[in-house]
Amino acid sequence: MHDVMDPCDTVPDELDQLLTSGYDVPPPLRDAVRSAAAAGDRAGLLALLPDLGRVPRRADWPYREPEELDDILAAMPGATGAGAPGASGGNASVASGGNVPGATGAGRGLDRGRLRSRIHGAWLARSAGCCLGKPVEGMTTADIRAYLRAADAWPLTDYVPLLDPTPVPWQNPWWTVATRGRVHGMPRDDDMDYTILALHLVETRGRAFTRDDVADAWLTLLPFLQVCTAERVTYRNLVSGLPVAQAGTRDNPYREWIGALIRADLFGYVNPGDPLGAVRMAYADASLSHTANGVYGELWAAALIAGAFVADDTRDAVLRSRAWVPAGSRLDAALGETIRLHASGATWDEAMAWLDAAFADHSWVHTLGNVVAIAAGLLWGEDDVARSLGLTVQAGLDTDSSAATVGSVLGALHGVEALPAHLVDPLEDRISSAVHGYDGSRISDLAERTLALVPE
Repeated sequence: MHDVMDPCDTVPDELDQLLTSGYDVPPPLRDAVRSAAAAGDRAGLLALLPDLGRVPRRADWPYREPEELDDILAAMPGATGAGAPGASGGNASVASGGNVPGATGAGRGLDRGRLRSRIHGAWLARSAGCCLGKPVEGMTTADIRAYLRAADAWPLTDYVPLLDPTPVPWQNPWWTVATRGRVHGMPRDDDMDYTILALHLVETRGRAFTRDDVADAWLTLLPFLQVCTAERVTYRNLVSGLPVAQAGTRDNPYREWIGALIRADLFGYVNPGDPLGAVRMAYADASLSHTANGVYGELWAAALIAGAFVADDTRDAVLRSRAWVPAGSRLDAALGETIRLHASGATWDEAMAWLDAAFADHSWVHTLGNVVAIAAGLLWGEDDVARSLGLTVQAGLDTDSSAATVGSVLGALHGVEALPAHLVDPLEDRISSAVHGYDGSRISDLAERTLALVPE
């Protein structure tokens, strides 16, 4: 856990954020930050923070990464009618409110019974994917492979078996409730908390909710210690009295990490077939706590899930989703290379080798690497639910978060009937949550409430 109250964590993390986003930090300043952190010199680190804030971006930085919604939409092929780069089957036009072909608005033209199955499937598969990844969250790809092979569970297509003692140096506190044979209901997880909170938000504030509404929901319903990294920084800043518009940008080295992406799914659920509607909701949420690719990750995931309700298959969903990423951004480059590797016939192992090398200097919870893991799990999983979730977990990084997003896509695409019983039955239609008033909710009830938010 990165302690947002401790400069020994936040200042070195700010250095890493600058280095991975094109800022030309002079070597003496890098060394001074690292030396002060190693010595536990909190006062020295705080004194160095203004110097980091004055570092310029490299003149040869090749990416274009807008921050305001109108500028982001202007850079999105889907929002400009240009279509998805590399997609087949036509453009993802916004001529009728941001819809993929065949839809005329959020939920319109979709059979209500089939939509019920798909939304329920999305909630269930998201829960299953999240639980599948919980025991190995934070492990390296190599350690996950070693562990699963020792457990005779490679390739992974079921919940992770519990080995005690483990063959790798890792102990996860969730292994006793999120491993095979020990899953009895969906354990509490922040990935699922945010999906529940978003449902509450849209129910109580409407589809036109604002960033201020998101901040209020956090402070009212989420305990401070149950949020992480960028969300905890933002929470800290809100209770310190900073305006909502500044809460996510003040001393927030986690502004491009995955925290916003994991909050996207409900906005896709309530905008089936309408990626633009999902993107607009996701921006109101993401812009509270994140910037640049941290925001784009949530917009992309929301659009991916919204599009999955009307996609032909997972490949089609992934290809079309690229239309909802700002062209010229780092996320667009990462997603584009993942798609290119798959189209070229690269193996899963080759794709993972590229992922590990390309993002070796990024945190394991950075948005970019996890977007690749999500897209790769969907592409190489070839519409097989258990295989897709397993591959996503095997990619490492933020395994519970990435597999949860993959689950949402698969459920939205195929419906509840296509979900394997060995993954769904242990959930017992029940979810634990830190969101006030929602602990022990029935997953089927949450899905039905979600369906009620989709316009008929």
